[in-house]
Amino acid sequence: MLLCLLDYARRDAQKHLTPIKYNRMVVWMQIALDHDRIFAALGDATRRDIVRRAIDGEEGVAELAGHYPMSFAAVQKHVAVLERAGLVSKHRVGRRKVVRTNLTALRVARRLLDQYEELWRQRVERMSRLIDDPQKEADR
Repeated sequence: MLLCLLDYARRDAQKHLTPIKYNRMVVWMQIALDHDRIFAALGDATRRDIVRRAIDGEEGVAELAGHYPMSFAAVQKHVAVLERAGLVSKHRVGRRKVVRTNLTALRVARRLLDQYEELWRQRVERMSRLIDDPQKEADR
């Protein structure tokens, strides 16, 4: 009897729920936000250094804090920003929280920078051709 009621409730709920639609624009915006988070996190020299030190994944937050002329809480906040951006993760090892760099996120950032570099190289090359021979390019 209980199973019948649960099944009826599930079917009734499905009738009233709107289906989730896949929206490419929303997905693209989410990817752009992820890129923004990554580059905003890497915009600070201390955070870039934390990412570099965490590649080995051997230092905890307390050990990282010893490298910088700031409070432990400030380093914790930097690590939290990097964690929200997906650049590092914290893993508990005994009583310590070890910080490790997420190399996949760094590769994503590198790939995006490579794409921008290629785009600007092409633009500079085109401008150079226009400067060298403006009539020839205008006829194209």
